Amino acid sequence: MMIYSIRLKIAHFYERPAANSRHLIRVLPRTLPGRQSLTTHLLEIDPEPESRTKAMDFFGNTTHSCAHRDQHAEMSIKLSCHVEVYTPPPWQDKSSDVAYLRSTCDALTDLGSTSPLHFLGPSPRLPRNNAIQGFAHDLYAANASAVENVVRIGKALHEAMTFDATATTVDTDAADAFRLRRGVCQDFSHIMILALRSLGVPVGYVSGYLRTLPPSGGVKLEGADAMHAWVRAWCGPEQGWIEYDPTNATLVGTDHVVAGYGRDYSDVSPVRGHLRSSGGQKNTQAVDVAIAG
Repeated sequence: MMIYSIRLKIAHFYERPAANSRHLIRVLPRTLPGRQSLTTHLLEIDPEPESRTKAMDFFGNTTHSCAHRDQHAEMSIKLSCHVEVYTPPPWQDKSSDVAYLRSTCDALTDLGSTSPLHFLGPSPRLPRNNAIQGFAHDLYAANASAVENVVRIGKALHEAMTFDATATTVDTDAADAFRLRRGVCQDFSHIMILALRSLGVPVGYVSGYLRTLPPSGGVKLEGADAMHAWVRAWCGPEQGWIEYDPTNATLVGTDHVVAGYGRDYSDVSPVRGHLRSSGGQKNTQAVDVAIAG
C-alpha cells in the first residue's frame, strides 16, 4: 500500500474584477473499494464564497459548487489530502476477443452509472472521426483479446504522438491534436477513446493525479506535477474495467490516483463555471504528489 500526500492549487486571475460567478469543482480523489481510499482532505476556496454545496454527480464523482456575488480580482482553489492506494492483484488477461465483446454489449440493458453502454457512442467532446477510426482499424487484431487490442492501440498512439504542452489547449479537438500528432494527456486520452469506441470497445475518460519521479540524481520540484488523464476500457464481464495511460504507454498502477470518471473531459473537468466580467483572464495550476511521511 502507498499513502500519497496531494496538494493542488488552481488560480484564476481576472483582468477586471469579476462578479456573480458560479463554479463547479471536481478535484477530490475518489474512494474506490479495493483500489484507493481518501482518508483526509481540505478544500479551500478564496475568496470565501457566499454559498457552497457538496454533491455527487451521475458517475459518482464528488462535486463542490460555489457562488461569488461580490466583485473579486482573483479566485483560488486549494486542495490538500491524503490517499491510500492499494497494491493491485496479479495481472491476468481474462478478456474475450472484441467481436464477442461487441455481442455482449448488444445484450446489455443496465443504464446505471457504471454501465458500459454510456461509453460506446459519441460524447459531448468526442464526435466520430474518420482519421482516428482508420488508425484504430489498421491496428485492430481480430484474433487478439480485447485487452491486447487496448494495449496495442495505446502503445501505437504513444509512439505516433509527441507530448507537447504548447501544441494544444484545453479546448482543442481530438481530431486536431491527432492531425498535429502532438498534445498533452487530455489529447492522448481523447484520441484513444475515439479509436477504441470505433471498434466497439466501451471506453471512458479518467482524471486524476500521477506521481512523477525526478530524473536520476535530480530534485523533485514543488508544484511540477499537473492533473493527469488516462482511459478506462470495459473488456467484458470476466475482465471488467482496465485502465491504460497512453501518455506514458503503461497499464495504470499505484502511481495513478483517480479523481473522476466520465465519458470525456467535459464530464470531469476540474473547474467549470461562468462569471460576469469585461476583461480576459489567466489560469494557473500546480500539483504536487508525494509519498506521505
